[in-house]
Amino acid sequence: MKKIALIGALALGLTTTALLAQEADSGLVQTESTVVARPAAKKPSQFYNAVFGSGPAGVALWLALVAIGVAAVYFIVDCAILIRPQKIMPDTLIGRVREAMAEGDVVKAIKACDSEPGSLANILSAGFSHVEEGYDIIQEAVANAADLETERLMQRLTWISVCANIAPMAGLLGTVQGMIFAFQDMSTGQVDIGQLSATIGFALWTTAGGLVIAVPAIATYFGLRNNANRIVLRMEAMTMELIKDLRNVEVVNN
Repeated sequence: MKKIALIGALALGLTTTALLAQEADSGLVQTESTVVARPAAKKPSQFYNAVFGSGPAGVALWLALVAIGVAAVYFIVDCAILIRPQKIMPDTLIGRVREAMAEGDVVKAIKACDSEPGSLANILSAGFSHVEEGYDIIQEAVANAADLETERLMQRLTWISVCANIAPMAGLLGTVQGMIFAFQDMSTGQVDIGQLSATIGFALWTTAGGLVIAVPAIATYFGLRNNANRIVLRMEAMTMELIKDLRNVEVVNN
């Protein structure tokens, strides 16, 4: 699943970079007797004009879109690294807790959880801390701790969804702003069709920029969320397996 997230982040970066490419034009100069070919002067690309020709408010919106895109990439990479089975439920912790449970040593199991903090360790610690109160209380404590850890994981993922939802809205805001300026120009009665078309085209660039960020971000979000749900189910099953021996375990004081 980490590969899916990194591919999504890479696609987001590559697509944004593609929008920043500038175009080069070449032309022909006609003389009285011959046609002389020579390179034409480089002109700013349409994207460059859309960004820096839209006024201070337009530039501010483009800076906001860039910030949203950077934040989306950061959260995607962060979640891809942290929401993994080995991070949430490490094999070393499971092995040490199983060994402690086989010996009936709850204190040893608690020390194992303290030495490897994480979601599974927090859930198991919640159960072990109520070992003297009965198995029903243990199950309730484990269930509450599991809900809390699951919510923490999902909150981390939610930031990707936030970026994916804000980006197109910010782009639409820029488009609406551009359309307002276009209709204001039309209200003067002296309309330059070419200039009007260019203004509308520039306005639509912000919507395109927002979608370039939102599409890969939302796709990656759902992929990571599904992976997180699978990990949570595995963690819950593993927790119940590890605490089942607490029905008859006795506390060992060292």
